[in-house]
Amino acid sequence: MDIADTPEDSLLPDAGDPGLALPGFEAAPASGGYQVLARKYRPQRFADLIGQEPMVRTLAHAFQSGRIAQAYMLTGVRGVGKTTTARLIARALNYESDERTGPTVEIDPPGRHCDAIARSAHVDVLEMDAASRTGVGDIREILDGVRYAPVSARYKVYIIDEVHMLSNNAFNALLKTLEEPPPHVKFIFATTEIRKVPVTVLSRCQRFDLRRVPRDMLSAHLARICEREGAQVEDAGLDAIARAAEGSVRDALSLLDQAIVQGSESGPVPASQVREMLGLVDRSRVLDLLDAALTGKGEAALSELESQYAAGADPQVLMRDLLDYLHAMNRVKATNGSADLAEAPETAARLRELAGAHSLASLTRLWKTALSGLEDVRSAPDPMAAVEMSVIRLMAAASLPGPEEAARLIAALESGAPLPSAPQGSSDAAEGPAADAGPQADNAVPSADGPSSLEELLALLDREREVMLHDQVERFVRLASIGQGKLVYEAAKGAPEDLPSRLAGFLHTQTGARWLVDSQGRAPGAETVRERRRREADALRERALRDPAVVRAMTLFPGAELESVTPLEPAPQPTQMSGAETQRQERKP
Repeated sequence: MDIADTPEDSLLPDAGDPGLALPGFEAAPASGGYQVLARKYRPQRFADLIGQEPMVRTLAHAFQSGRIAQAYMLTGVRGVGKTTTARLIARALNYESDERTGPTVEIDPPGRHCDAIARSAHVDVLEMDAASRTGVGDIREILDGVRYAPVSARYKVYIIDEVHMLSNNAFNALLKTLEEPPPHVKFIFATTEIRKVPVTVLSRCQRFDLRRVPRDMLSAHLARICEREGAQVEDAGLDAIARAAEGSVRDALSLLDQAIVQGSESGPVPASQVREMLGLVDRSRVLDLLDAALTGKGEAALSELESQYAAGADPQVLMRDLLDYLHAMNRVKATNGSADLAEAPETAARLRELAGAHSLASLTRLWKTALSGLEDVRSAPDPMAAVEMSVIRLMAAASLPGPEEAARLIAALESGAPLPSAPQGSSDAAEGPAADAGPQADNAVPSADGPSSLEELLALLDREREVMLHDQVERFVRLASIGQGKLVYEAAKGAPEDLPSRLAGFLHTQTGARWLVDSQGRAPGAETVRERRRREADALRERALRDPAVVRAMTLFPGAELESVTPLEPAPQPTQMSGAETQRQERKP
């Protein structure tokens, strides 16, 4: 059950009974003053906890079966409900009503002890802040009271918040009692630094890791609270608050408190005003920045970055937003566009378009580059300069070939084979050697109906940066025929079984038409590209070994080996001479 399932009237404070803690909100202060949202909507039932269903389910089963632990360890980041959960567990352990007399997670309506425990005023539920009471003497005060039975409740419960702050001597003093406590004593510990708690203490506790609340769930929770409060905040503004809170409900409610007071009677608080309050910029502008960087528009990228910084953008927040978008692009690429990005439709469409221009290997490299940039921003004396360098590194990384493509280029250089064409969008593609290659290069350009030769297919794969598919076509395809929506080839030994389906999918994406790809064809005498290159290289080597000059050199240097053969360019044709010039040349000594 969630706050949305609770009747609206039950969530409104009762001014006539300031000490009453109704479901879904904490008791109103006796002074009648304003109560911040983080306290007003502090959960009073397990059903009000959001995002912690596994813990609630485990506790419910434990109470039903009577397997109640002697100590609980609650860990998680700030604001996810550790202290609130500790009080709820204390209420559940001591729950008594006319209908129930045993521990239960069903603590609604409140039992006899619930009100006092919720107000930290119950004599049998003792809370201690280990951040301010860290010594062994403070623990001994607790241990001295352990041997006494509870006054009115079923269990005597000790709640120790920020337990990692205890000294080593305090932990040692606690160990024996924690291992063999009296049956009427329960311990509940809460900490944000679980690694600082000794393993000897952890092994004696039942541990619960309270999770960060997912962004969409937190945004929906904020929307429900706005409705209860009669406030209006644009959905995009609530999303920005949920994103800034990083899974912390308390942080989100504190930010929502701040956003609500900026509203007016004319309409909801605009998202731009919320972003300005948070020190953020419009995330669509961050996407413009990323788009410019990945497409090599350096001047536009740096200008957009400077504009956002002048508008008050925080450098660290900018880098985190870039990381978020790069992560989303990786998810899109890994799932073939089916990932749910939890973004606006127009933003998701742009991210899919950007992801389509890069391989998965390239996108993972870009994310790693941005992650190292975030670390640089955090430690740099000038964070803005670090952001600029990070954007420049993203531009450079986006234009580099991936490891597989680089290996293929090196292999092509070593074998003497012609280099593949430059990737689409690079300057070499327009002005480099490929642009001046003449008719031979024109023949490798696929028509609108798709490739009509193996060379056109390879050129298309190279242009779209399909490195792995390009490599497999070179190694395993002995072409029989291609054209008019049909590709027939004889597969070489070791060809992947899914190569036909991937080729068909690629050609469908590029041409918009369905292609039939058959790997069971027969191509007598046909060779793969690799086989042809190997045959041509062997033939060139054999001709070189029969060359008289090479034979003479091998004779003069016994044991010498021929390492490589580089074909020479054809010698220029001699110029034609007139008859008189020929006679003069012949008369010369």
